[in-house]
Amino acid sequence: MTTYLDCNATTPIAPEAAEIVSKYMFEEYGNAGSRTHEFGVRAKQATELARQQVADVVGAGKNEVIFTSGATESNNIAILGLKSWANSQNKKHIITTKIEHKAVLEPFEVLQKEGFDVTYLDCDESGLVSKESLAESLRDDTCLVSIMHVNNETGSIQDISGYCEVLENHTAYFHVDAAQGFGKYSEPLKHSRVDMMSISGHKLYGPKGIGALIVKRRGFKKVPLQPLMFGGGQERGLRPGTLPVALVAGLGEACSLSQKYSDAWSQHCQSLKDKALSALSEIGIEVNGKNTAPHVLNFSIPEVNSEAAMVALKGIVAVSNGSACTSSSYTPSHVLTAMGLDEDRIDSAIRMSWCYQTKELPLAEIIEKIKQYL
Repeated sequence: MTTYLDCNATTPIAPEAAEIVSKYMFEEYGNAGSRTHEFGVRAKQATELARQQVADVVGAGKNEVIFTSGATESNNIAILGLKSWANSQNKKHIITTKIEHKAVLEPFEVLQKEGFDVTYLDCDESGLVSKESLAESLRDDTCLVSIMHVNNETGSIQDISGYCEVLENHTAYFHVDAAQGFGKYSEPLKHSRVDMMSISGHKLYGPKGIGALIVKRRGFKKVPLQPLMFGGGQERGLRPGTLPVALVAGLGEACSLSQKYSDAWSQHCQSLKDKALSALSEIGIEVNGKNTAPHVLNFSIPEVNSEAAMVALKGIVAVSNGSACTSSSYTPSHVLTAMGLDEDRIDSAIRMSWCYQTKELPLAEIIEKIKQYL
């Protein structure tokens, strides 16, 4: 049986969350916007409970949670939704990094084409972006800074607290793509200087197709976002459309589970990682990235092409060599390229990512197969 080790692409759904999804699909199928009967009332109650469960993960207010289809949509709203305000204030400088997910980089490219000045922060071979580079790039007309929490390819945990310190006395809005870390390593995300964060249910043992944008107030002031779609007053007028109650409830349950078990999950994942690092040292792996999350290991095997390795490992483990969103592309990883790694090391990079449901890693079988290529 193949061991699934591609949890950064998507996690398996938690059984408790799947049960909730099933309940609201087949039993409690009311529309949360229907106020004239008990089916709608119960659906509304379910969505509001989920809203609180999402907010509780980072100590946000329930009214600060906007449900979306996932982190990609949330990123787009957070970035493109500031365009009108930025134009009106003549603040058209925005900052991000070279190692962001495409769901951040591409909206930035859209704004760049429309006259915004974009600064792309570098990282070094560690895969980390320094708070000093952010400080040096800030300008009076900077309106937005968007930096991810946990990199989806390397697992490198970025210095969210450090960035918050840099931004303490600046007016720029701070957005964090928290898809890979929300509910797993949430402490830095609780910082009051984080204005917006994007999350996806399917990165946190919830269902696919649901996520949220958490938009915090500064004092009594809202972040001046404008909607990207129109057609209803749902989600405080920022994101129209009938809420998928079953998915929302499933996301809420996943968040509730993370509140209870994230520390235990992290310890289990770190134990698996320690065993992997020890065993894989036998075949001379080079680890890509530093300060990496317990559930991620990106490594290169000298002289072994990653595509060949993944074919060899079929039937043993399901792994990847980068983001699922760009897996159809044969271009080198933009993350590993930004880290300054050479072409051979990038071509041989493999990402393994696991979760609390992963019992053991079949390390002996992996090593035996890889040795055939050495």
